[in-house]
Amino acid sequence: MKTVTVAHSPDADDIFMFYAIKFGWVSMKDVQFDNIALDIETLNVKALENYYDISAISFGLYPLIKDEYALLRTAVSFGEGYGPKLIKRKGTKLKRNFKVALSGKYTTNALLFKIAYPDARIIYKNFLEIEKAVTDGEVDAGVLIHESILTYNDSLEVERELWDIWTELSGGGLPLPLGGMGVRRSLPITRAIAYEEVLTKAVEVAHKNEKELSKMLMERDLIRVDADKLETYLELYANADSISMSDKQLDAIDKLFELGYNAGYYEEKLNVRDYLVPKEYQDFRFA
Repeated sequence: MKTVTVAHSPDADDIFMFYAIKFGWVSMKDVQFDNIALDIETLNVKALENYYDISAISFGLYPLIKDEYALLRTAVSFGEGYGPKLIKRKGTKLKRNFKVALSGKYTTNALLFKIAYPDARIIYKNFLEIEKAVTDGEVDAGVLIHESILTYNDSLEVERELWDIWTELSGGGLPLPLGGMGVRRSLPITRAIAYEEVLTKAVEVAHKNEKELSKMLMERDLIRVDADKLETYLELYANADSISMSDKQLDAIDKLFELGYNAGYYEEKLNVRDYLVPKEYQDFRFA
C-alpha cells in the first residue's frame, strides 16, 4: 500500500473537499491518502521546501514553486463578487502607512494587498489571530480570510473588499483566484494524473452529497462555524466551480501572475496552462 500525503488547510472548504476520501466514499487501489491540516501559510512554506506529495497552496505562491509542483485542476477556491476583507475598527480612518496584519507572506491576498497598498506596514499572523490583533489595537487593520469573513466582531467594519481591489487591478470580468492544489513533479506522471482524477472525483462526490457530508463534519466537530454559516461558506468556496478549473478560471490565474510579474514579485510571467498536470500524456502514451 503506497502512502500519499495530502496537505490542506483546516478551513471548512478544504476539509469538505477532502473528507469524501477520508470517509471512504472515494478511494484508489493500493493507495492510502494521509491528510495533514495546517494553516495556508504553513502549507505555502512547506511547498517551498517541496515537503508534501500533494498540497493546498495559494495561487500567489505558485510561480515560486513551479519547478517542483504541477498544478491540479481540482479543489480550487475562487471568489466571484466576494473574497477576503480588509477590516478595521469602526469609526477609524487609516493613514497612508497604516499597520496591517496579513495571513502570510505568500498568500494571494498578501500579493494583491501589497500591490494596492505599497506604503502599508505589514506584519504576518496566523489567520485565526488577525481579528483579535485589530480589536486589541495591535494593528490598524487586517485582512480576514476563510470563515472569518462571515463571523468577525461587531466592533469592526470593512474598509475594502479584496474583490474590489482585484477587479480594479485585473480590469474586471474574471473571478478572484485564491487557492488550489499542487502535486510534486518528482512523482511519476501516470501517478500524478491518477491522483488528480481521484481528487477530482472526491470534490465532485462531496459537492453532490453536501448536506450529508456537512452533517458528518459537524457531528465530528471538524468545522469552526455553525450549520448555517457552513452552508453559506461552502456556497462561496466549495461549489461546482471547485471541481475542475474552467478556461475563465485559468485566465484569472494568468492575470494574477501578470500582475505579480509587473509588480516585480515574479521573475517571469507564466502561462498557467503550461504548468497543469499533463493529463493528455495518457492519450499520447497509448496512441
